[in-house]
Amino acid sequence: MTAASAGARRRGRPPRTESADTRDRILTAAREEFSERGYEKTSVRGIAKSAGVDSALVHHYFGTKEQIFEAAISVAFAPALDAPSALADGPVDGIGERLTRFVFGIWENPTTRTPLLAIVRSAVTNETAAAVFRRLIASQLLRRIAVQLDLPDAELRAELAAAQLVGCAMLRYVIKVEPLASADVEQIVARVAPVVQGHLTGA
Repeated sequence: MTAASAGARRRGRPPRTESADTRDRILTAAREEFSERGYEKTSVRGIAKSAGVDSALVHHYFGTKEQIFEAAISVAFAPALDAPSALADGPVDGIGERLTRFVFGIWENPTTRTPLLAIVRSAVTNETAAAVFRRLIASQLLRRIAVQLDLPDAELRAELAAAQLVGCAMLRYVIKVEPLASADVEQIVARVAPVVQGHLTGA
């Protein structure tokens, strides 16, 4: 290999053996930056510095800041995408409780709550982040739930159920309104689940 070709390799695409580790390191850094700073205050340069790479390499793997955000939250949001499976596992008259219990289970777990907080905080303060969040919610979660309902206005039903749960999560975990913030989670599930059931399968 000539000096010129070696220089081209250094400036261009990294060796394939390094690609997966580098991508993972950038995604981890991005999730941490978005979690700590929110979408507005996070920069590609800051993500690169945290990951120990050049900014150009971040752009090479993920493109724009919006695309980095979407890639980062897709990984963080992955546990919530199992919700449709949770709904399918049981009778239809218990679907509201299963979904409610599933969603609050994710929020109660510190490991999954931290990245979700970053997602929600970014989405409510920045329209670009909100658009990415809406796209992810609509395409990967709500439509999958709607397909399982097999009822009129299935997508609206799924959206109303999601609104109920997201609203409760916002008040409890983000805004921390009392007494909801410190109430026992089983008490919350008992009160919210019938409302979610009504949205999903009610007349």
